[in-house]
Parts: sequence; structure tokens; C-alpha cells
Amino acid sequence: MPESIPRRRASEPVSELSADLLESGALILEGLLDTASLERLNRELDPFVESAVPDRSFLNPALEWFFGKHTRHVTAVASKAASFATDVLVHPTLLGLCDRILSPACASYQLNLAHVLDRGPGADAQLLHRDELVWVHVPAPHPELQVASVIALVDFTEPNGATRVIPGSHRWDRTRTPEESETVVAEMEAGSAILYLGSTIHGGGANRTDDQWRRGMHLSYVLGWLRTEENHYLATPPEIARNLPRRAQELLGYAAHDALQSGGGYLGALDLRDPVDLMAEGKL
Repeated sequence: MPESIPRRRASEPVSELSADLLESGALILEGLLDTASLERLNRELDPFVESAVPDRSFLNPALEWFFGKHTRHVTAVASKAASFATDVLVHPTLLGLCDRILSPACASYQLNLAHVLDRGPGADAQLLHRDELVWVHVPAPHPELQVASVIALVDFTEPNGATRVIPGSHRWDRTRTPEESETVVAEMEAGSAILYLGSTIHGGGANRTDDQWRRGMHLSYVLGWLRTEENHYLATPPEIARNLPRRAQELLGYAAHDALQSGGGYLGALDLRDPVDLMAEGKL
């Protein structure tokens, strides 16, 4: 039998949630988004999802193969759904977990990716993978690079392609190949989320239904000194970012990564200033 995934309420103490996440490599958080927040976010996303074309172009053929031709994508969510920046990106439970898991290895963490995947009937199961391989050039061993989640924007079930996770795989030797029998399906109600470490093996499931689209959002945070998967300065340019809460601006990468107090240097300054301060002063 595979290891089980701990299942907790998002309102429980962050210290207990982080302990479960670090032990298992994955954690189901029930009720991360309340009903009003979930409805507001879906309402704002609806027109972008409905206009998305599954058969689209990608950065390279590998991504085209990985995502397939039965998934609708919405990227640059911070610039398209106002409630994302206020209800999701800065959610205290998510940031509390990042404080405990990512902060020991950086001066500040940042948003890596907010990507809605609406996986339709016929979508194949994704290749089981570790997200941290995006940063394959970081020498091993290294601290956890990423805290990731898939937020269920509709109910996630095994037939409609709920995320598959291999608990405990963050502790595996990297040469070990997962067996299908070791996967656990993260079935959960809309508004809940499956959280996992960047070192945990996982992948989207196959959608074997005839008429259900499985809408979920990959939301991940990464150490502040790494390049993010999504280019937020282009996805959420200053004319949009300046109207967001300061904490959202910081997470989108508009804040300098200032490690001077730790004996390091700084990254991302503008005119030797912190860009979020310049934005607050109306100079950016």
C-alpha cells in the first residue's frame, strides 16, 4: 500500500501543517478558499477559460507533449483575476508555509507560477515528475526550492483527473523510478488544495469522463534568488502591478531580494532602490 497523504483543514496551525508537509512531501488542505472567494475567482476566470484554445503553441515540443491537446490554459492570472491577488496569492496559510519551508534559504520568496489548467475529457495522465527539475542546474544537495499547490476550482475526482502524488518521494534517491501502485489520487472538494514540495513526484491524472472539465490552478512559490517559470514583469506589467497590494507586488518579483543583513548582496534593484518603494512613490 502507498503512503497516505495527510488531510488537514486550512485553518489549523501552520506549524502542524508544515510538519505534515515536510514529513509526507504532500498535504491536502481542505477549505483553503471559502465559498465566496472560490465563486469570485471562478467568475473572473470564466471568460478567459472559455476563450482558451486547447490546441495551442508552446515554448517547445516537450511542453506540447506534456500538456497535450485537451487542456485549456490561463496564464498571467494576477493580471486577469483581481481576486487572485487579494484572496489567493497572499493567503496567510500558504505564506505561513512558505515562511517555514522557504525562508531559511532566502531573504524572501516569490511567486513562481500561477497557471490555470482546465483539463478536458480525453486528457492523458501527465508524466510523473518533480517540479524542482526546472532548476536542474542547482547543485545537489540543496534546500527545498519550491512549495507548490494545485487548487481545486471544481471537485477533483479520480475519473476527472485529480492530481496523483507519491507521498514520501521527496526522500527518495533520485535514481528511483515510481511505480503506479505507489501513487495516491488527491480527490478533494472545490476550494481545497493539494500542496507538495518541489522535490515530490506528482502529475495530473487522466480525465476519463465524457463531459467534465477539471479546472485547477497550479500555484507555486520559489526561493527569491531563482528565476521564475513565468515572467511576471511581462505577465503583470507595472501599469497593472501598481494597483495591487504591496505584498502581491513583492511576491510578483517587484521587490529586491535583499540579503545584505545575512552577509550577502541584493538582486533586482532599480536605480539602487527597491522597485516596490519606487512604485509606492509613483516613480514606477
